[in-house]
Amino acid sequence: MAEEFVPHSVADHGLNGGFFTNNYFLQNNNNISRNGQANGNGAGRQKKIFNQGKGRLNNRTSMAQSEEIIRRTVYVSDIDQQVTEEQLAGLFVSCGQVVDCRICGDPNSVLRFAFIEFTDEEGARAALNLAGTMLGFYPVRVLPSKTAIAPVNPTFLPRNEDERQMCARTIYCTNIDKKITQADIKLFFETVCGEVYRLRLLGDYHHSTRIAFVEFVMAESAIAALNCSGVVLGSLPIRVSPSKTPVRPRTPRLSMR
Repeated sequence: MAEEFVPHSVADHGLNGGFFTNNYFLQNNNNISRNGQANGNGAGRQKKIFNQGKGRLNNRTSMAQSEEIIRRTVYVSDIDQQVTEEQLAGLFVSCGQVVDCRICGDPNSVLRFAFIEFTDEEGARAALNLAGTMLGFYPVRVLPSKTAIAPVNPTFLPRNEDERQMCARTIYCTNIDKKITQADIKLFFETVCGEVYRLRLLGDYHHSTRIAFVEFVMAESAIAALNCSGVVLGSLPIRVSPSKTPVRPRTPRLSMR
């Protein structure tokens, strides 16, 4: 239910509310691939050399563009759980036009952090002067960012009004102890907040914790669940934030015959 920041360029094209997800927020600068392989003749070798040169040029161009975006971006930490993206962007709008604002959960703190991108480097430099400003109950810290904000995969965003209503009933829970089962999470939230309609517990072998999307029957239950951030389940304090993506029913797999 938190109000999210939506850039004017996105809102003007009718994409209001569809710019962020809970997942994709750091840009990978190393995803440029090189094309072209020699086929054993002179023409093939020439083609390979040309393509490699083009690949290096594209790589340098991409890196330069990424570095330019990073210089326009600041990292903000110690953000109160109750602060919305809209409020955070409102604090920094005096520094310059804000292109993007992305708040993320911090698994090591009850507070959160964010990345804010401006249209120019002057805005990012001016934003550094707001370090120590009270927002909510805590003074925020502002530092130059080391990463850019990546574009969001649009397939995860709400596609219609029904899915936007689903988001209003859904919370995004992180820092979940791997010993905690789906039944444990369902029991906890139903005991404290209200009836759970759908729950998706996710994780892999590469991360020490898991995440979950919990959809309640009532939106009021999702709002109440936000107060559970910091509660210890198993051996770890969970982090709870509003979900920006709906929990869609799984598509049944087709049997192979």
